[in-house]
Amino acid sequence: MGQVRGFREVYGRVQQEAAAITVTLFRSPASCCSSSPAPPESNFNLMEFSLCPKMCGVRAGRWASPGWWRGEDPGAERLEEPCPSPPPGGCGHRAVASWGEPRLTLHLLCLQLTPCLLCCLQLTMAKRLQARRLDGIDQNPWVEFVKLASEEADVVNLGQGFPDFSPPEFAVEAFQHATSGDFMLNQYTKAFGYPPLTKILASFFGKLLEREIDPLKNVLVTVGAYGALFTAFQALVDEGDEVIIVEPFFDCYEPMTLMAGGRPVFVSLKPSPTQKGEPDSSSNWQLDPMELASKFTSRTKAFILNTPNNPLGKVFSREELELVASLCQQHDVVCITDEVYQWLVFDGFQHISIASLPGMWERTLTIGSAGKTFSVTGWKVGWVLGPDSLMKHLRTVHQNSIYHCATQCQAAVAQSFEREQLHFGQPSSYFVQFPQYIQRCRDHMIQSLQSVGLRPVIPQGSYFLITDISDFKNKMPDLPGAADEPYDRRFVKWMIKNKGLMAIPVSTFFSVPHQKFFDHYIRFCFVKDESTLRAMDQKLQKWKAELMP
Repeated sequence: MGQVRGFREVYGRVQQEAAAITVTLFRSPASCCSSSPAPPESNFNLMEFSLCPKMCGVRAGRWASPGWWRGEDPGAERLEEPCPSPPPGGCGHRAVASWGEPRLTLHLLCLQLTPCLLCCLQLTMAKRLQARRLDGIDQNPWVEFVKLASEEADVVNLGQGFPDFSPPEFAVEAFQHATSGDFMLNQYTKAFGYPPLTKILASFFGKLLEREIDPLKNVLVTVGAYGALFTAFQALVDEGDEVIIVEPFFDCYEPMTLMAGGRPVFVSLKPSPTQKGEPDSSSNWQLDPMELASKFTSRTKAFILNTPNNPLGKVFSREELELVASLCQQHDVVCITDEVYQWLVFDGFQHISIASLPGMWERTLTIGSAGKTFSVTGWKVGWVLGPDSLMKHLRTVHQNSIYHCATQCQAAVAQSFEREQLHFGQPSSYFVQFPQYIQRCRDHMIQSLQSVGLRPVIPQGSYFLITDISDFKNKMPDLPGAADEPYDRRFVKWMIKNKGLMAIPVSTFFSVPHQKFFDHYIRFCFVKDESTLRAMDQKLQKWKAELMP
């Protein structure tokens, strides 16, 4: 048996055993010789075929499509093809293909040896290293665009979602106390959460959700909200399960679904028309109820909700949440709700947790983040709240993977929540003061972006806004880049290099088939220090001057 692996070239060696020769290819967009047919696209998968020693034309061969690998073509029938390059006089060769887990096998029955086969026989043996669950998820937009920005001088980073100012003083003091006080905070704590933290989370969110929350059964502390999401996907999503993801979506939802063996199913928020001259708002972006309902099937396992939404800043209304809740209950679907921005809501909008709706606590996992709550993204403390019937499976994943989160960070978060609980709803509350400050930052950025002809979509929550670059797309349609590269990616690269401003292309937050419909938006983070916003202003004013006739 010879195994071949490669991405832009084929590597490997075939070995003859008895009267047959077997070759296995893994994700190789190149063929073993120039006469072989190229696959229809680079994202194809495993192919294995067996060859008779006397054969004529290795060109015969089918490439397994991405759809087959994702389970969209289960149990395909056996196929037969005539030999594509018979020798003079013909040979009566036929290639028989059959699908079966976990590979596509083709048996080629031919009469003569050809140079093409010899080419294949000269390949070098190599084992596949990476697990197949990593196929297609190795690219990360944050790594790419942060690297681009670092290569240019004096770029203002408005792409990444982190505050570049100090956390609240009480949080800093809590962390200092945790690191210099009780020496036992340097050691392990309970695997599922530092007891004072699970207790205050149960108390704090129990009041918000108007239910009794057991700190031992209904709370799990994780390595950030990222860890909470990963644990949830691994615990609940099985091979072939469908997971509904609302677009635009935080970019980890799709790869986490795929790594768990699930199949992402996408449904898009779409903007409603606005009056000429009227600014767009994230609240204008809506799900079509009929389209949403059509995405639920007997194979649907989970629905992923993100409110307030990243990157759009949309805060889902009660009516929208009730529609989602109704469909989840009707189809017996778990709702995984990412609510890390729940305290950053503007313009009088109200964040509503879907778990608070009738009948939804029993089927909802609610995910939160200390990083977004207290502006301490580097602490990496997150949590999941939910019924024990779901949480027990997350605990199984947690205890067999992460097992434990940093004790001192958990202690600091616990103390910060205890302080906030005393001030909650009052003018002295951080959850009152911080959104007011960030709304001013948002308004500052909106006005500055509008000055150069960008058209921001006004967000009702989160760290982010997206802005429409359609006017630039019309004026500068041919920016450098690959022919199939979405326009917003090319625009961001151009803006980094020529204007000293970094953003993130919004097409990154859409599934590949839908990217072309939303490649005229880019995302900015406005949770930045005043000095950063002033630096942005200087860049934009220079840009504005260049636009003047």
